[in-house]
Amino acid sequence: MRIKALMGLTFATLVLAGCSSKSDLTAAGQRVTFVDQQPDSKCQLLGSVTGTQSNLFTGAGGNETSGLRGAANDLRNRAAEMGGNVIYGATSPTQNIWTGFAPLDSKMSGQVYKCP
Repeated sequence: MRIKALMGLTFATLVLAGCSSKSDLTAAGQRVTFVDQQPDSKCQLLGSVTGTQSNLFTGAGGNETSGLRGAANDLRNRAAEMGGNVIYGATSPTQNIWTGFAPLDSKMSGQVYKCP
């Protein structure tokens, strides 16, 4: 009986830890940069991508900056996986009335380019 309880507690701990983790930059993600001006014609548009950060355990009282940083890191990692090194036009949805009541995920989207 104790083994089942210990296994259940271990499983619950791992699930909670996985849901509350923030996105860390990979080595490839660290080489992806954000730009304000549209890349020139030498760059190839690879597509659009969205990065997310779960705010399930930080909730409404959590640090919004941390959530957006995690979403930006996830966006950079995903851009690197696509073969890109530049993100243009990064935006995040604005806060709405539900943000104060529910721990919504932070999101950030942008266009991914591969530039020489």
